[in-house]
Formats: sequence, structure tokens, C-alpha cells
Amino acid sequence: MPGEWEPHERTWMAFPPPNITFGAETSDTLRNARSAWANVANVIARYEPVTMIANPGQRSSAFALLDESIDVIERPIDDAWIRDSGPTFTLSAQGLGATDWVFNGWGAQDWANWDRDAQLAAQIAHESGAEIRPSTLTNEGGGLHVDGVGTVLLTDTVQLDARRNPHWDRAQVETEIHAQLGTTHAIWLPRGLTRDYETFGTRGHVDIVATFVRPGVVAAHSQRDPSHPDFEVTREIIRLLRASNDAAGDHIDVVEIPAPTVLEVDGSWTDYSYINHYVGNGFVVVGTFDDPRDEEALEILARLYPGRHIELVDGRAIFAHGGGVHCITQQQPRAGASNSQ
Repeated sequence: MPGEWEPHERTWMAFPPPNITFGAETSDTLRNARSAWANVANVIARYEPVTMIANPGQRSSAFALLDESIDVIERPIDDAWIRDSGPTFTLSAQGLGATDWVFNGWGAQDWANWDRDAQLAAQIAHESGAEIRPSTLTNEGGGLHVDGVGTVLLTDTVQLDARRNPHWDRAQVETEIHAQLGTTHAIWLPRGLTRDYETFGTRGHVDIVATFVRPGVVAAHSQRDPSHPDFEVTREIIRLLRASNDAAGDHIDVVEIPAPTVLEVDGSWTDYSYINHYVGNGFVVVGTFDDPRDEEALEILARLYPGRHIELVDGRAIFAHGGGVHCITQQQPRAGASNSQ
């Protein structure tokens, strides 16, 4: 699996359908979600091709919000978090591959439907011309990050979740992950952010707390307020990362990105994070929060991704539904492309 910063053929997204997450077809919540997703798609489309998956009968609704350059394909979907329900693309001497993880609604959550989404990865793989690689591991794309040269970040409470993989241990998970992604070394984080363990959470996705920005360098979410439970969570994760080596045996360089100052939304601890950004061909899409920390975070990201345009979207509009920019996008790497910054 190439690093996310390597050249893309296109970005895949999904158009929010009516469901328990987004609301009914005529609701303001669904209208707002579709607008937020379309905003991200339209930004990305200025840099690389975008394909949007929409439920049958919803193509016209998608076209009304999307740039005319964006392809819309109708396929049955349950939700719009394509990082998780879509395939994880890989490259090899044989060309483009697509890992089709088992998807069960983030650990068989009682509010989730996933009969349609469980078929989506194979459908996208077919549309892209990729070789489908079925996996027996229940997993999601938001539950991993790679450096493109052998190292993968995982989380105990995701891959070893009893409602995902009840009979797997670390060694078995690593064997399957490495076989699918071409990685050789796993760094395990103990858990994710606090809110991710509430009703609509993923139980610890790594893509909201830590991400490789290039080989050897990880950006990590840092909660600076001791009153927030993630203060201790992120301190533990940062300590672990700083004590870790990558696949080459080199120490990981950790760059802390502070969390927004807001601590609670609607009576729950926030999980607002600048880590959940998306890197593509010459750009980085970052969710911001109209927060005093926005400027500091953007300055750090600009240094971490030199030469790329930093594009801003309203992160609150996406986080209101349970995720961020990275959660709603999935990169298809460009076959034959060499490593590139």
C-alpha cells in the first residue's frame, strides 16, 4: 500500500444516503451532510479525478451539488464513510490491487446497517479495474495508516475487537495485514480517542489520532487541556510512538498537532482533530473548526507537506455526523508511479 502522499489516479467518495446517521431524505441534517461531502469533493476535483458513489435514484441530487467534472456512479450503499466500506488499494508488479476487508458496521453496531456496504469494496474494485483481494479480517481503512515502505499503524481496540475479530491475536492480525498491504512491521496503539467509544464511534480508529506524513514522521493529535480525558490518552500514544521504530529500525519522529480548544459539543467530549486530513496530488484537505488553534495547526501541516496547497473545509459539518475528511475519502494510487512528495 503506497503512502497517501504518493500519486493518485483518483479519489473515491460516497454521497450520503438517508439513514440513522444523516436523517430522512427531506431532513436538514441530510441536506447539510450532502453539502459538506460535496464541498470536499469539489475541492479535490480541482487536483485529481473524483468518483462519487450514490444510491440508485440519487444521481440527480448528487449532480446538483457536484462539479461537472465529477463522475457519479449509482450503487446500493448504507452509509457514506467510504474509507471504511470501500477497498484499500495496493500496487504491485501485477498492477492495481484492492483489499476487500470484511465490513460489519464497525463491530456490528446495533444502529448500523451494512448489508450493502459489505459489497461496496468489491464493486469499486471492479469499477477501477483492480484485482480484488478478499480478506478474512474484519477491518476498516480508517483503522490503519502506512508509511509506504513497510510500517503500519494499528489499534488494539479495532483489529482485536471481540465484535470484529473474536478469535484473532496480534500475530494473526499482523500476518494478514502484512500479506494484504506489503508491510513488514506494525506499531500498535492501545486505543483511540474517548468519544470514539460512544454509541456512534468506531472503537479507536487510528486516522483521527495519528498519521504518517512521510516515512519516519508521524503527526499525532495532542489534547493540551488536562480536564479532557484525551489529555492522558494522547500523552500515552505520543510516548509510545516516540519509543517506537519503523520497519527500517529507525526511531519515529513525532510532530504534535494540538487539538482545538473546544472541549465539549452537545454534552459530549469532542474528538475534533486536525489529524483526520486527506493528502492528494499537490494538496491537503484539512477540516477546521473556527477555533483559535486552527492557525497553529495549519502552519504545522504546511511545514509537514511542503509544496502542497492546504485547502480548508468546515470540519464541524463533517464531524457532526461522526467523522472527518479522511473518513469520507479513499485514494486510488496511480499504477506505475514512483514514490513522490
